[in-house]
Amino acid sequence: MSPLPTIEEIRRAAERIAPHAHVTPVMTSRTIDGIAGARVFFKCENLQRAGAFKFRGACNAVMALSDDEASRGVATHSSGNHAAALALAARIRGVAAHIVMPANAPAVKRAAVEGYGARVVTCAPTLRSREETIARVLAETGAVLVHPYNDAHVIAGQGTAALELASQVEDLDAVVAPVSGGGLLSGTAIATGALSRARTVGAEPEAADDAARSLREGRILPSNDPTTIADGLRSALGELTFAILRERGVAVVTVSEDEIVQAMRVVWERMKIVIEPSAAVSAAAVLQRKVQGARIGVILSGGNVDLSALPFA
Repeated sequence: MSPLPTIEEIRRAAERIAPHAHVTPVMTSRTIDGIAGARVFFKCENLQRAGAFKFRGACNAVMALSDDEASRGVATHSSGNHAAALALAARIRGVAAHIVMPANAPAVKRAAVEGYGARVVTCAPTLRSREETIARVLAETGAVLVHPYNDAHVIAGQGTAALELASQVEDLDAVVAPVSGGGLLSGTAIATGALSRARTVGAEPEAADDAARSLREGRILPSNDPTTIADGLRSALGELTFAILRERGVAVVTVSEDEIVQAMRVVWERMKIVIEPSAAVSAAAVLQRKVQGARIGVILSGGNVDLSALPFA
């Protein structure tokens, strides 16, 4: 695979994961259209296996391994959704998975990882601790690293969500996806740019706006251990994802913590579907009319929520 994935590699990823991943539905709401002032088409990756889009990239990466590589097992660091996705993909292929998770990861996400049979190694909730711990795990096990986002196979797999969306809804003006490490947004930009005239827009919490700042300044800036309810959006861009987003001129808009909670509640109440705060970030950007267009696609990235700690309960 080339360093920066292409639309052809996203199509190959779609073929590779087809036996394992769901083709997720697109849902709409007239009430939400009225709030947003646009026709909004929600790509429901909260209904994907393991509860998030992350299964697409993890599955593509695991299924692309040679038999020799796979026999060594796989490893990663993740706050939850990539962890569960990689654990499930590894179980499907029948290989070991070693997952480094921060101590403050939601309990529901750790339970999912362990339920898929992976070994969980706990670390401090900082990027430095994640990187030091995964380095130790890799040295001890010889496992293959499947990075949460700075991996061409992972990016190509994440791009299959936008590939599907392009076949499900025509004539979009924009496609919005949340951004953390940038795997989903990068894959979305590649697929959307190749298949339609729609712009790709990233959405990010104001409290974790490193991607917006990085793209403005032309260099990767650290996330500085941000505090946001969107626990899946606390990472910084990787070299591959940063290069793709810059090359394609992707803009990133930000939303407040209150706007994230409000959007999460509106989607739960009006659409009767469960989304997590990280998914609500892209919805909030559209509900707050921070993305222009008459027809807007929104990727709802995941639905893994700790129901004992709902922000609007």
